[in-house]
Amino acid sequence: MLSIKLSRIGKKHMPYFRIIVLDKQKDPWGKFLENLGTYNPRTKELKIDGEKVKQYISKGAQPSKTIHNILISEGIIEGKKVRVSRLSKKRQVKLTEKAKEKAEKKAAKEEAPTEEAPKEEAPKEEEKK
Repeated sequence: MLSIKLSRIGKKHMPYFRIIVLDKQKDPWGKFLENLGTYNPRTKELKIDGEKVKQYISKGAQPSKTIHNILISEGIIEGKKVRVSRLSKKRQVKLTEKAKEKAEKKAAKEEAPTEEAPKEEAPKEEEKK
């Protein structure tokens, strides 16, 4: 099965990627079938051949999650973006607890009466001479 992936070609601390097509089991730093473009994450510069990407996807090539999101951003394919990073179960539990707390605070705030007490004007003091 074919896959569309990023292959890093930049120096240390200077990332630069090729967008390549290769067999799913092969190493992305080895030989590949075709170079479809480049991506520089530091300058957000992207050069990609959209026609070839569509052609390979129609043949059954599957883009990686990152490439999928890039293709959607560029308007080459339609759909929703995919979450690339995963949270640990412990972190997910913490986030859901925080979300519940926020929802409870918001509900309590909305239920509280928002009556405003009439403002009393303070008597103006006369200037002393």
